[in-house]
Amino acid sequence: MLDSRPASFPTTAGVLLGLGLGAFFDGIVFHQLLQWHHMLSGWYPLNSIDNIRLNTTWDGLFHSAAYVLVLAGLYQLWQGARGSELRWSRWQCLGTVLLGWGIFNLVEGVIDHEILGLHQVNETVPEGQRIFWDIGFLLWGAAMMVMGAAMARAGGREDVHAQGSLQAR
Repeated sequence: MLDSRPASFPTTAGVLLGLGLGAFFDGIVFHQLLQWHHMLSGWYPLNSIDNIRLNTTWDGLFHSAAYVLVLAGLYQLWQGARGSELRWSRWQCLGTVLLGWGIFNLVEGVIDHEILGLHQVNETVPEGQRIFWDIGFLLWGAAMMVMGAAMARAGGREDVHAQGSLQAR
C-alpha cells in the first residue's frame, strides 16, 4: 500500500543551506565588510602585498566552497520536492538552516580559530581580547544549533498533528 502522506521537509537540504549561508555571512561580513580577518591571516598576516594576495585568493576559495554548499542544499531541496508532495514547514526549514549555520560556526570556530590558528574572529583588537571574540562566535553557533534543533523538532510535531487532523476528516 502506498503512503499518501506528504514527505517531510528534507533536513539535509536545510543543513547544507545553513552551512553555505553561514560561510557566506562569515566571508562577506567578517572578511570583507569589517575586515577583521581573512582566511589565512593568522598564518600570513596582512603586512605585505604577497600576503594580501594569498589571503584574498583563499577567501575566494572559501566563498567558492560556500557557493557549492548552497547549490548542494538547493539541489537536495529540489530533489525532495520533485515528484512528491513535500510538506513545507517554515519551522523545519528555518530550524534546519539555523542548525547548519550553527554547525558551521562551531566547526569553523574550533578547527580554524583554535586548532589550526588560521585566523581569529576579530584580529583588530589586542591579542589578549581575541579569545573572547572566538568564544562569542562559538556560543553564537551553539545557540543557533539549539534553537534550530528545537524549531525543526517543533515543525515535525506540527506535521504529526496536522496529519492526524487531516486523517480524521
